[in-house]
Amino acid sequence: MAQDGAQVIRLEFLSAFEMLDCVQVVSDHVGRAAGLDEDAVHWVGVALRESVINAIKHGNRQDPAKRVFIELATTHELGGTAELVIRVRDEGLGFDPETVEDPLAPENLLKASGRGIFIIRNFMDVVDLYRVPQGGMEIRMVKRVHPAPAAPATDDPRA
Repeated sequence: MAQDGAQVIRLEFLSAFEMLDCVQVVSDHVGRAAGLDEDAVHWVGVALRESVINAIKHGNRQDPAKRVFIELATTHELGGTAELVIRVRDEGLGFDPETVEDPLAPENLLKASGRGIFIIRNFMDVVDLYRVPQGGMEIRMVKRVHPAPAAPATDDPRA
C-alpha cells in the first residue's frame, strides 16, 4: 500500500509520571498534523495518557529503572484516508488482556482504578494488547482520520 507523507515519532523514557505533559504535547502536535479535529486530538491524548499511566503504574510497577516506549505514526494513503497509529510498550511482566475486569460491573463501579483500557477502547477505533517477545506489554491504538466535510458551494458573492 503506497503511503504519502508518513511520519513516525519515537519516545523513550524512564518510568516517570512527570513525562506525561511532554507526551501530551507530542500527541497533540502529531494528531493535528495527521488531520484530526480538535475533539479527536483531545480524546487521542486521553487514550495515550491512560496507556502511558498503565505502562508506568501497572506494567513497570513505577520502577524508575524501567522504560516506556512510545511510537506515533501517521499514514496518509493515496486514496485520501489517514490513520494515527500509536504503540506504547512497557518492560513489565505483562498480563492476559482477557482477564481485565469489566469496570461497568456493579462490584467494580466504586473501585478507584480499572477503567483505563475501557476508556482507551471507547476513544480509539482499534485497540490491540499483547505481550512482546522482549518482555512487557504493548498496546497498539489506531485513530482513523475523517476528513472535514467540504464547505457547500454557493453562488452568493457575500459568502
